Amino acid sequence: METKTPRAPAVYFTAKGQATRQRITEVAARLMFERGVAGTSLEDVFAEAGVSSSQIYHYFGDKHGLIRAVVQFQAKAALLCTDPLASTLDSFEALRAWARFHVEVQIERHCVGGCAFGSLVSQVTEIEPDTQADFSEGFQTWQGTIASGLAAMRDRGDLPATADPNDLAVSLFAALQGGLIMTQAQRNPRLLEIALDTALNHIESLAQRTPELA
Repeated sequence: METKTPRAPAVYFTAKGQATRQRITEVAARLMFERGVAGTSLEDVFAEAGVSSSQIYHYFGDKHGLIRAVVQFQAKAALLCTDPLASTLDSFEALRAWARFHVEVQIERHCVGGCAFGSLVSQVTEIEPDTQADFSEGFQTWQGTIASGLAAMRDRGDLPATADPNDLAVSLFAALQGGLIMTQAQRNPRLLEIALDTALNHIESLAQRTPELA
């Protein structure tokens, strides 16, 4: 039976130690994206990051701690990679540009890997229950940036007062994640494009409806 080594609190790490931990996390995140969680061993991480096994145990405790660090890293990375767009999703033009960005990423990657953060869910949540809160927070934060933009559009009158920004954000985010899975499975970025276009067409249609008379 595997014995877990307690992880040292991050507050005790020096600046150099924090940099080392970050480097190990980034290497592990890349390997797990390329090979899958099950296909990435600690030995793989040792070799790629150029560290010893003792450093892994010092910074993460064990593979469980490393996996959780990767989940948290990918949650932030997923949001930051589209932050210039996601922080201003308050117009139909911005929403279309955001959607196009995700399609172009898949084209550049030849549809390999899907969503670096979302693809971890099915691999990790059932075997690492402690990560569920990290996934939930990550998705809610990412989805919240979409909802904020839609709320601004509603408040400005671009969407009707009856539009629910949170519900619309869920549908658009579901189109993104579902489209990414289909695109990955069939190696066809057009599937993601169709999913996002359909969701956006619905949102735009709300603005074209004649409001009910009071």
